[in-house]
Amino acid sequence: MSYPDLHLVIGGERIAGGGRRTSAVVNPATGEPIADLPIADPADLDRALDTAARGFRSWRESTPQQRAAVLNGAARLLRERADDLARVATLEQGKTLAEAKVEVAMNAALFEFYAGEAFRLYGRTLVRPAGQRSTVSHEPVGPVAAFAPWNFPLGNPGRKLGAPIAAGCSVILKAAEETPASALGVLQCLLDAGLPPDVAQAVFGVPDEVSRHLLASPVIRKLSFTGSTTVGRHLARLAAEDMKRTTMELGGHGPVLVFDDADIDRALDTMAASKYRNAGQVCVSPTRFIVHEAVFARFRDGFAERAGRIVVGDGLDPATGMGPMANPRRPEAMERLIADATARGARLCTGGERIGNRGYFYRPTVLADVPLDAAVMNEEPFGPIALINPYRDEEAMIAEANRLPYGLAAYAWTQDAQRQRRVSRAIESGMVGINTTMIGGADSPFGGVKWSGHGAEDGPEGVAACLVTKAVHEG
Repeated sequence: MSYPDLHLVIGGERIAGGGRRTSAVVNPATGEPIADLPIADPADLDRALDTAARGFRSWRESTPQQRAAVLNGAARLLRERADDLARVATLEQGKTLAEAKVEVAMNAALFEFYAGEAFRLYGRTLVRPAGQRSTVSHEPVGPVAAFAPWNFPLGNPGRKLGAPIAAGCSVILKAAEETPASALGVLQCLLDAGLPPDVAQAVFGVPDEVSRHLLASPVIRKLSFTGSTTVGRHLARLAAEDMKRTTMELGGHGPVLVFDDADIDRALDTMAASKYRNAGQVCVSPTRFIVHEAVFARFRDGFAERAGRIVVGDGLDPATGMGPMANPRRPEAMERLIADATARGARLCTGGERIGNRGYFYRPTVLADVPLDAAVMNEEPFGPIALINPYRDEEAMIAEANRLPYGLAAYAWTQDAQRQRRVSRAIESGMVGINTTMIGGADSPFGGVKWSGHGAEDGPEGVAACLVTKAVHEG
């Protein structure tokens, strides 16, 4: 299939270029433009806001059966269109086709779970004397402004759309301008499954212009944002001006504790594959490997060997194990971070360089013995860099895991059951994986603590984040 035509979706109308401002969409495997994306102007955004207000008034009165029918229907269409959706995601973001297909499956499972949740928005009746009645109910919060990043071009828009729709809210989606067709494909599945066109819309534009315009409007009652901590803080301040509810899924710097009793080969096979998934452009990517000194050399060398075997290439090639980075900013950031770390004494075990002179390919990288004052030990690299350092005991390892203000995902490898419980309790993180990287699921909350944000997506908590609580007392 060819790359689809791009447009805004406002009030059920597809709005193409036609003389308005545009932004180029680039294939990261080649560095060449593949399409022009129309940019919303203030009038477009005002129209989207008016439509969202109207859509909320009707959709909040929809039945659970109606919401479930739309979500289940969209899940079915996602699976039917999986090959085309995945190819589009690979073309505009770079990840392997296999990884893009996982995103489609994730969305379908999430929509089906949310379809069930539409029937479980329970309230309660309080115990009161005869003649009195007090009830607690949960109602949709209102129109949602949802901002999705480029690293999961299908999965992130699915998360942003599914929860508000299940809760009875309308939503204005601003997905990343780098990956618009993927987001539009997910939205189209919902619309084709019967979602009223005034319930969900898609706009694109200069991020700060769009966010300021939408969040300044009293129509918007909730902000859902996935992205960096820096941008999240800025948006939280804008939302606070009107006391809008927020769900913030922000940056991470995933610690991985590897103890001396771990199954080292299994840990290496699992964590190396996870580290270089999506070229490391994953908020829950394992990054700081905190390794007991007794197994440090074995783990370091085994990790570097596995990183060196990864085939880097076009994500559409079935032989590719890791695709390009998503945009030219990311290889530049890798070069800066690696140069700083090695200048401070870090050991470059493998990688550390670009591949070729076309596209944004970067070699899987391992740094060892990285000083704590290196920039890469303190800011999220968001790329294919693994940092491996030795530590003397459990106390020192936990201290390093909690040293940074981030707390999204953490991992630990140990076969000691008591240590598993101690570590899972001691680590300051919204999600912890013990001897696994499987820390998400349609029925499980996804979110962080500290600088990694607040609130959760997925699970019952994802729908609850789009609801407000009301108590009614009758005398």
